[in-house]
Amino acid sequence: MYLDKEKKQEIFTQYGSGATDTGSCESQIALFSYRISHLTEHMKANHKDYCTNRSLVKLVGQRRRLLNYLKRKDIDRYRAIVKALGLRK
Repeated sequence: MYLDKEKKQEIFTQYGSGATDTGSCESQIALFSYRISHLTEHMKANHKDYCTNRSLVKLVGQRRRLLNYLKRKDIDRYRAIVKALGLRK
């Protein structure tokens, strides 16, 4: 399994306020970004996997909606997470 319990806790600790902070925007965006990068690598090897392609598009949309929400609510947190994850926008 590419995403086990320890890896999730590591992501939440690094980008959230603690290992149990699973609901903050930053931790969710970081988790989505990790999953998106994994699915992108999978799609490079399996370009005809349409179910994974649909899941990838849905994850990108969810991450985009969370980023838009965070941008509306707190622009400083938005800029910090975009810089930390190296996202384009």
